[in-house]
Order: sequence, then structure tokens, then C-alpha cells
Amino acid sequence: MLFTPFEIKETVDMFLRYRLDIRAITLGVSIMDCASSSGEETRRRIREKLLRVASPLVRVGREIETEYGIPIINKRLAVSPVSLVAGGEEDCAPFARTLDEAAKELGVDFVGGFSALVQKGFSESDLRLVSSIPEALSSTSRVCASVNAAASRSGINMDAVRRMGEIIRETAAKTADRDGVGCAKLVVFCNAPEDNPFMAGAFHGPGEGEACLNVGVSGPGVVKAALERHRDASFDEMADIIKKTAFKITRMGQLVGMEAARRLGVPFGILDLSLAPTPEVGDSVARILEEMGLEAAGTHGTTAALAMLTDMVKKGGVMASTHVGGFSGAFIPVSEDEGMVAAVRSGAIGIDKLEAMTSVCSVGLDMIAIPGDTPASTISAIIADEMAIGMVNNKTTACRLIPVPGKKAGDWAEFGGLLGGAPVMPVNRAGSGAFIARGGRIPAPIHSFRN
Repeated sequence: MLFTPFEIKETVDMFLRYRLDIRAITLGVSIMDCASSSGEETRRRIREKLLRVASPLVRVGREIETEYGIPIINKRLAVSPVSLVAGGEEDCAPFARTLDEAAKELGVDFVGGFSALVQKGFSESDLRLVSSIPEALSSTSRVCASVNAAASRSGINMDAVRRMGEIIRETAAKTADRDGVGCAKLVVFCNAPEDNPFMAGAFHGPGEGEACLNVGVSGPGVVKAALERHRDASFDEMADIIKKTAFKITRMGQLVGMEAARRLGVPFGILDLSLAPTPEVGDSVARILEEMGLEAAGTHGTTAALAMLTDMVKKGGVMASTHVGGFSGAFIPVSEDEGMVAAVRSGAIGIDKLEAMTSVCSVGLDMIAIPGDTPASTISAIIADEMAIGMVNNKTTACRLIPVPGKKAGDWAEFGGLLGGAPVMPVNRAGSGAFIARGGRIPAPIHSFRN
């Protein structure tokens, strides 16, 4: 891949002034061959394999940062869904602790894959893993969990949705001293991608190879700066500006991904070109939407603006990389985006508007703090709505909801680091208990019957 001197200068300017970075390089590792008849033996094999395969990851990341001057914010691991290898273990939390210990020894920031795929039903292993999530996330610091509860081809497993409302409440209670931060490491998916480099939902899918290197880039500040220079542009011109900017960002990510994979001796997997915000000023997706002409993110027109932003990011990115995957588009987490926090505080945006926005963005209701006394059935109903959007629109959607123990709407919840902090948002107080209690499965939509 060749770069002109002008492109190099332009990219350096993006790093120095507009917070362009590689958000994560994530090494996916299959642990399917680690399964044995003994949980203790399986965990020993998992630990040994991760230490063997992933030992160069952090070093390689730092070398590339130094040689290319490109910030790589996180070095991460993703493993096969643990429910597939846990076997007959009653308590799966020890697997999470094994992953956490390996992550600390390797120096990686997060490890994903404490996961179960239950879109059509629970196996016994799935049930045990899901029940272990509160203990697993409260007793570890770097492990992330995910559950795929719905898919366009199979419908919504409402038994799983009901159980996840309870699990989220339990996880929040076990990390009550930290504003329920355990829930920030737990995602409920519809149509979960198997090649996602972003936490908390990363896992190494069963359809993946032995190992691969996935990359997530991010550059909200770069896109906003490009739009600032063209404030009189029409929608057509604005779309073209976003597309060309996304192309440049993705080219940089492709370079880093290919080089990291080569040095690690594994195949390059995918490049996720999502715009992923951070709590830092100047690194916000909400501020991009406002730069398009909205007084505040969440006002009328926000969904249309986000739809165009997401589509143009994808169109620019697919021309720059042969292997685009993961989510790719634009994330709208509340606590991780200072512009979203400001919009919530001003009353410009609420959960209902965020839900509408998820129909056109990369993922879903992300990093949303809600009152600690929110019933499990209400949490499940919020998840069900989000699963329905993903199922019907044949896209990935997800929920990362945090019922903050002891706090009510308007209070502040602090999660720290890249997770940021957020105002606690009100939820609809009308009950959904009888709806959630029905159980069973919401069938797949008619358009799922495609072969």
C-alpha cells in the first residue's frame, strides 16, 4: 500500500489535531481445541494457548505505535464463546477468572468471549454460563460478556431476553459500589457479528479460523473538522466530504492491521471502520450531528443526519479495505460521548429517541445509565424492542444498559476511563411484566425465508 507525501502529512495532522487513532487491535483466538472432560484441565489449556499465541500482541502494538506514530488505544483479545467449551461445569465464573488472569499477564486491556449464542434456545452449558455472568463480571476487571438473544433468521428468544433483564439487575447489584460498572462489560445482541474488534461484544466466532487480527479505527474529530471547513455545503456535498474522509481514515487502519497481522504471524481478519467516540472533548459523534446543522443531538432531524453519516462512513470505508466487517458505521454510546452526555443533560435526547436512532446506526442502546430500581421486566422489554429493530431490519443491534444501584433519574453515574460517566436517564414507568412473562420465541419475520 503506497501513500503520497501529502497523504502522510494530512494523516499526521489528523493525529495531532483531531484525535484520530486506532481504537483497538483485537487478536481473535479459537479455544475450541481446549475443551476436555475436566473444567480445570480446559482452563489450563485455555491459559497456555492464550499465553503462547498472544504473547507478542502488546509488544507488536507498541512497536507499530513507535515506528508509524499512530496511537493504538487498546490491545485486546477475543476468544471463542466460552459456553461452547465449558462443558458440564455448573459454575462458569472460574473460566472468566482464567481469562482475566491471562489478560493481566499479557498486558491486554480487555478480553471478550464470555459469551453464549442463544437466539433459538438454551443448551445446558448456555444456561450455566448466563447464570454465571454476575459473578464473572464482578470478580474480574478485564473480562467482557455477551449474549446473542435474537437473529433475523431465527427470531427473538424471549426466554433469553427475560433472563438477561434479571442478569443485568444481578450484575449491577454485585458491582453496586462502582455504580453497577459490571453491566458496562455486558452486551445483549441481535445478529451479533463474529468478527467484532470492539468491546464489550467481541468474541471469536465459531466460523472463524484458528486466529486472526481485527482492527477498529475511529475518527469522529476528523469528520467533524472536515465538515467545519464546509459549513455552507449541501447534503450532497456534505455526504461526499464524509465519504472521502472515511476513506482516508480506513486506509490508515488497513495499513496498521496488515502490518500487525504480519508481525503476529496470523491472518488479517477485518477492519471495523466505525466512528467510536470517547468521553474526551473533540471525539464525539453527537458533535458531528450538530455540525450538520442540528442545535442539539436528539432534536428532530437527528435520525436522518445519523443515517447519512453511517452510510457515508461505510461507502468510504469499503473502497479503502477489502475486508470490512464488525459493525462499521457510527456508535452512539451515551457515557462514552461527551456530546451525548450534554444532550441528555439538556433534555434534547431520551431513550425513545436513542431507540429510533439505532435503526440507522451501527449498533444499539449503548452505555445507558438507568434508575437502579428499574424492574428486570422493564429492562427485558427495552432489550426486546432493540432486538426487534435488529431482527426486522436485518442488522446488528444491541443493548448495554446499566441500572445504577441507589440512583434515580438525573443523578450522575461514573464508570471511569474510556467508559466515561453519564446522567441516569428516566425510563417509562408503565409496566411490561405480563408481556415479558409469556416466554417462548417471537418468530422470524417473513423476509428471513431467503435461500
